[in-house]
Amino acid sequence: MNIARMKAPLDSDLMASFVARVDEINALADRSPGFVWRLKSADGGAALLVPYDDEGILVNFSVWESIEALKDYAYRSAHAELYRRRHEWFEQFDGAYSVLWWIPAGHVPTIDEATKRLEHLRTHGPSAYAFGFKSVHPPDAVQV
Repeated sequence: MNIARMKAPLDSDLMASFVARVDEINALADRSPGFVWRLKSADGGAALLVPYDDEGILVNFSVWESIEALKDYAYRSAHAELYRRRHEWFEQFDGAYSVLWWIPAGHVPTIDEATKRLEHLRTHGPSAYAFGFKSVHPPDAVQV
């Protein structure tokens, strides 16, 4: 899961160039090698769910078969262009804004699980329970 705090409302001119690409980038994820699942709205688009008190925070939440598959999508596809431009649309967070963890095959994680793991990463640093791309822990330490 990763979160981002918008610099302006989704319907603003500032966010328009981001919003215009969301469906394209989500469709790219859906057909990328190693993709398993992502949090979606009822119509299959981006889920604009607000699990925090701050309505300006967007959530991107997905499951991948491997760290490498996720890295390929995030940093070696059209998604990378939006990632490089993120400072145009989103404020910089102090501390972790994304979290990774291993899950057993077939498990669909909840947003509550994800927010708890991100908070754990922020509070305690990387561990087998919650980590980031720079501190990947081995999958044999799976904890649901």
